[in-house]
Amino acid sequence: MAEPTVDSTKEDTPILLEETDGHVRVLRLNRPQKKNALSNALTGEIVRAVEDAAQDDAVRVVGMTGVGDAFCAGADLSPSASRDRQSAGDTVETVVKLVTGIRVNCEKPVIAGINGIAIGAGLSLAMSCDIRMASTKARFHPGYARAGTSPDCGLTWTLPQAIGHERAMRFLLEVEMIDAETANAMGMVGSVAPAESFEEAFLAYCRKIAEVAPLAAQQTKLQVTRAGLPDNLEELIRDELRYTGRGLKSADGKEAVRAIFEKRKPVFTGQ
Repeated sequence: MAEPTVDSTKEDTPILLEETDGHVRVLRLNRPQKKNALSNALTGEIVRAVEDAAQDDAVRVVGMTGVGDAFCAGADLSPSASRDRQSAGDTVETVVKLVTGIRVNCEKPVIAGINGIAIGAGLSLAMSCDIRMASTKARFHPGYARAGTSPDCGLTWTLPQAIGHERAMRFLLEVEMIDAETANAMGMVGSVAPAESFEEAFLAYCRKIAEVAPLAAQQTKLQVTRAGLPDNLEELIRDELRYTGRGLKSADGKEAVRAIFEKRKPVFTGQ
């Protein structure tokens, strides 16, 4: 297994924690000071760790959760993240590997334990997983339209697949924070557990799924995923990222971001 990457903001602290609990490989996003926002380095570590788990015959389930009070607050757009920048092409290919690695190439069930906020790309990461459990403290926000752009990281596929076309459109365009019970009622998550016992409930559920015969779980994931798979998932993800970039670079996108920081309502011109 490759050595974990450390966070430049805190010396010798891995940005992704990995542990094995029986037949469960548990991955914990570990940038709590950034609400576990996805830097390029963290995204790459998740890709690597899922690949490692997929190739380990002793692992039957992959669990993914966050350290601290957040699951993932989205992409890290802070100035300090510039040290972590990849070329645009490399970033696109890393995101392609992230979504396809979790949902398609890893034959084992991947379970998200959404312990806190899941926003934008953080929500996309959760929706890429096969099964989702939320803490009562979890909150969900689409993020993208608020910044004047459209979803990426597979969300235009995974969200409608989970909750249907109209519910997905409403959630993405109404741009409101929803709580765990609302997300559960919509079908965005499959269950909700009390915050005070969430860690135990999440691990217990991962262990329960790991008790299923490995071949049965793998064949079930293969067939269920295939049933809803786009004709070309990789191209869909690349298109999403192109559109996201176009939106952020537009006049309305720049106005949306200014309005967020200035805490006012944006004035859009359609440009």
